[in-house]
Amino acid sequence: MNQQIENIKKVRVFLLESIKDLTTEQWNTIPEGFNNNIAWNVGHLIAAQQGICYKRGNLAPHITDELWEQFRSGSKPDRFLSADEIAKIKSLFLNTMDELDADYSKQIFGGYTAWTTRYGVEIASIDDALKFLPFHDGLHSGTIGAFKRLV
Repeated sequence: MNQQIENIKKVRVFLLESIKDLTTEQWNTIPEGFNNNIAWNVGHLIAAQQGICYKRGNLAPHITDELWEQFRSGSKPDRFLSADEIAKIKSLFLNTMDELDADYSKQIFGGYTAWTTRYGVEIASIDDALKFLPFHDGLHSGTIGAFKRLV
């Protein structure tokens, strides 16, 4: 496994472990003063990784358009997610990293479109994307940790 992808996956495993005992209600609770919840943050990390790596790489993502729209940047929770939907998110949270690793090994990311993130970081290749993902995951992991204490 690519070391960068493996590191991201290890942190994601740790994050899921830290919230494994939360109920479906807790995953769906939007803390007072906020506009999203744990379920949205975990789903957003999936959508963001797919967008940053695949959509920006001019490749089809490994998630549905519905999931992309539900968790893309600028979206917010619009309904209560069932236990089955949360289980699917948990599965995708790790499986999409395995798919990314397999695709990276196949070197399919040649047509990457350069862009600049809202943080001013220029991403011009899949390798730049893999360097940026831990930062983005870290931001939302911090939010998830705070929400865990609030729900």
